[in-house]
Amino acid sequence: MQEKKLFPFQEIKQKLVSFCVYQDRCHAEVEQKMKEFVLIPEAKEEILLYLIKENYLNEERFAKSFTRGKFYIKKWGKNKIKQQLRLKGISDKLIAKSFSEIDERDYQDTIRDFIEKLLPTYKGLKDYQRKQKLIKFLMSKGYEYEEIVNQFQS
Repeated sequence: MQEKKLFPFQEIKQKLVSFCVYQDRCHAEVEQKMKEFVLIPEAKEEILLYLIKENYLNEERFAKSFTRGKFYIKKWGKNKIKQQLRLKGISDKLIAKSFSEIDERDYQDTIRDFIEKLLPTYKGLKDYQRKQKLIKFLMSKGYEYEEIVNQFQS
């Protein structure tokens, strides 16, 4: 088990501010980080309220930046992004709102790019096998079956 660290309240508060400033965080990540410190429940609550009030902790901003990053950098589809946000305790309403960060044309283009780049690399397979293999891959990346099939047809 990890040793909990003893720090003065203000120092813990400052460490958590720095934690939130470094990159957008969700409540679950901050609460997980708080477990590293010895804090009474009232102190945890006070720090959380402070972080929210001072806008260091903003669940909507976190969901939007998470969605942008996972789509534009990691090339994840909406299903995978939604699943990961749910694991972080983000509400379905905020998840839906965060998808406004993904341009629909970019989403279609990304699927098309995957098809154009990967399909020729599947050697020694029949056409339908290559297509199935690619669909399976794209679905594992979180893309919707209907969206994939639409891009094959266009």
